[in-house]
Amino acid sequence: MTREKKTKKIDHIYKYLPKSASGISGLDEITQGGLPTGRPTLICGDAGCGKTLMSIEFIVKGAILYNEPGVIMAFEETGQELAMNVASFGFDLEQLQKDKKIKIDHVHIDRSQIEETGEYNLDGIFIRLNYAIDSIGAKRVVLDTIENLFAGLENEAILRAELRRLFSWLKEKGVTSIITGERGNGMLTRHGLEEYVSDCVIFLDHRVIDQVSTRRLRIVKYRGSVHGTNEYPFLIDEDGISVLPVTSLGLEKQVSYEKISSGIPALDKMMGGKGFYKGSSILVSGTAGTGKTSMAAYFANQACNDGKKCIYFAFEESPRQIVRNMKSISLNLEKHVSKGLLRIHASRPTLFGLEMHLVSIYKAIREFRPDVVILDPITNLITVGGMSDVKAMLVRLIDFLQDEQITVMFTALSLNATVSEQTDEGVSSLVDTWLLVRDIESNGERNRGLYIIKARGMKHSNQVREFIITDRGLDLVDVYLGPDGVLTGSAREARKIEEETGVALRDYALNAKDREIDRQRKTLEAKISSLKNEFESAEEQLNRIYNEDILRKQVLSKTRDQMTKIRRGDEETGTAKIKKSKNEK
Repeated sequence: MTREKKTKKIDHIYKYLPKSASGISGLDEITQGGLPTGRPTLICGDAGCGKTLMSIEFIVKGAILYNEPGVIMAFEETGQELAMNVASFGFDLEQLQKDKKIKIDHVHIDRSQIEETGEYNLDGIFIRLNYAIDSIGAKRVVLDTIENLFAGLENEAILRAELRRLFSWLKEKGVTSIITGERGNGMLTRHGLEEYVSDCVIFLDHRVIDQVSTRRLRIVKYRGSVHGTNEYPFLIDEDGISVLPVTSLGLEKQVSYEKISSGIPALDKMMGGKGFYKGSSILVSGTAGTGKTSMAAYFANQACNDGKKCIYFAFEESPRQIVRNMKSISLNLEKHVSKGLLRIHASRPTLFGLEMHLVSIYKAIREFRPDVVILDPITNLITVGGMSDVKAMLVRLIDFLQDEQITVMFTALSLNATVSEQTDEGVSSLVDTWLLVRDIESNGERNRGLYIIKARGMKHSNQVREFIITDRGLDLVDVYLGPDGVLTGSAREARKIEEETGVALRDYALNAKDREIDRQRKTLEAKISSLKNEFESAEEQLNRIYNEDILRKQVLSKTRDQMTKIRRGDEETGTAKIKKSKNEK
């Protein structure tokens, strides 16, 4: 059989393995469907880790959500005590008993009355349990806790025999059962046998590290089914137990080409004109006072203006403080809170451990179903965990948000003013977009410059832009390059005034030069006209002399010819001509 066919056959078996959904948030995802139907499950751990609560919630959710009645057989607390203990979680055990959806049977065992004999058995327990199951048609059973059944017994043979009988009887009865057990010395349970005969073993741990408590869950084994094998943090709050599946086996995430505006038009323009990709992760880092929270608030405001829902996790300021402070830059976040588009969750980082913060964030996101999530600032989480722990938490959070196609923005405090390749949390390589706001000090002023260090999958500007915060809001302006480098603030304004003054002086000088040239042109034209007149006068005089000379020559020539003819007698005198003329008449 090929590996592919073998895998398909195994998947086919797992797919149809009967499971009963627990109804506990996150647990069914880790177990891929719930607890094994008709088989016993062992929940073990130290005192106070949540064994009883988890088993009772399994019964209550089964009765309410899946119409599967359940029996709780308690060996430590009475039914009234159990009802009081879980009332704060919204579980009304008394009403459920009246409705015959659950049945609570308290079995009191006095250790002083137990004798270690070979005839010790659990027949009495079987009879009571069988009656309770049949009376309401129970599908689920909880035994809490199993150690009380064998209190005072040290005969290992009796323990093993009766434990096997108990688990076999539950299987024959066909009920999905949970048995709770206390942790033993070097073993999961005190007797070290329960985990071997159980089909599913869930280990709960309540640990305190650096004065911060954390509860974690681990599926030790699950016969016949694949399951999550890591440690998963879980939260106990007013809604019961919430378990967070914090790992993903692959990176096959859905992606979107839709863009979400940052709320700052100039920043959108630097990123191709439309903003961030939907479902991406953005990191805004910088030193104190550079405007990281203001940028995050603008992003949240824009999302709400677009009709999207946003949840804001604040680790420094209270919700009212954030709303008040943002009014100074013309942001009215209160209207979005009133409309239900914006939720601000504020808490000190030391309230929970890192994984408990992760669970609470996960739960809030599941309830609110936002389009945008903001964490401000993630740097404060270092107070409850190391840098590697914070990075691991953020990896899990980013992984979860990518699955949900939720856009997330982190703010982080940089501990120095230099541009480094990684932030103090080491998450710069994890995010899709990294914006860096740093101080630019010059001329006795402190101004801000914004860099886009990276923006995966989109064209972005490589320019440094001055980041301005005023009572009118946020804006980005072009920086000026002077002889001494980048000019910002008053130096930039002085440079602008200087350039404007220079332009005005240059224009004035050009106008004066134009007027002088015009005057010189007119003077030159007048001189040219005068010279032209003089030339024409001289030319006319020369022409007259020349003409007179020609005429004189012509007259002299004519006179010379006439004189020659007279001397030769070729012509008559004038008196002779007159007389001749009269005679002819």
